[in-house]
Amino acid sequence: MRFAISLEYDGGAFCGWQTQPGGCAVQDAVERALAEFAGNPVETVCAGRTDAGVHATAQVVHFDAPVERPLDAWVRGVNAHLPATVAVRWARAVPADFHARFSATARGYDYWLLNDPVRSPLHERRVGWVFRPLDAAAMQAAAALLVGKHDFTSFRAAECQAASPARELRELTVTRHGRLVRVRAVANAFLHHMVRNLVGTLVYVGLGRQPPGWARVVLDARNRAAAAPTFAAAGLYLTRVDYDPALALPAAEDRMPFLP
Repeated sequence: MRFAISLEYDGGAFCGWQTQPGGCAVQDAVERALAEFAGNPVETVCAGRTDAGVHATAQVVHFDAPVERPLDAWVRGVNAHLPATVAVRWARAVPADFHARFSATARGYDYWLLNDPVRSPLHERRVGWVFRPLDAAAMQAAAALLVGKHDFTSFRAAECQAASPARELRELTVTRHGRLVRVRAVANAFLHHMVRNLVGTLVYVGLGRQPPGWARVVLDARNRAAAAPTFAAAGLYLTRVDYDPALALPAAEDRMPFLP
């Protein structure tokens, strides 16, 4: 039987999602725990490969179970073998043709910025940090110019292996929450480093280095060199993966994953 599980993890404790020879990846920890629980090797496929330092509150993974176990045991039993930095949130049986990556209709990321003159030890590895004041309204004005289906070459990492730079950015919003600023991005799919590159450009606008309209100039340039530098991984969270409602998978929670 094929199962889908949702994972929450602290990306700062891992070298990214994808398995590595040294076993330092989230995938390695999850597959070790599944193998311990099931008594057999288990291969996993995720909805989105997060980079080193990137977190998740709602990563979705599928696997084919080699043994029969009660549904709730795939949560409690697997969690018993996982390190404190990763946990299964829920498990559901899914059709045999379900694919965590290719069945997804949308993905969502939140990027949290600490906007404070002094860095916060309590937010270390949890947020990006900008010590100069950010104009969230200007950032939102710039973000609105990027929503839609576009060629996002300007926001694509040089090593990105996607066949096409075209993506449909369905939401890009900037909101202030006290000394924290959240950038929320939802798209059908994302290019490598796309969200972190979008954040870097919005931060330039928020700092007053460029006007809001510059975001569209960067987009139309279709040149990575036209945009701001890639922002740090620490503040990025994979927060939702959407599927056909007929699958009845639990909806992702809209929450702050750390103390403000």
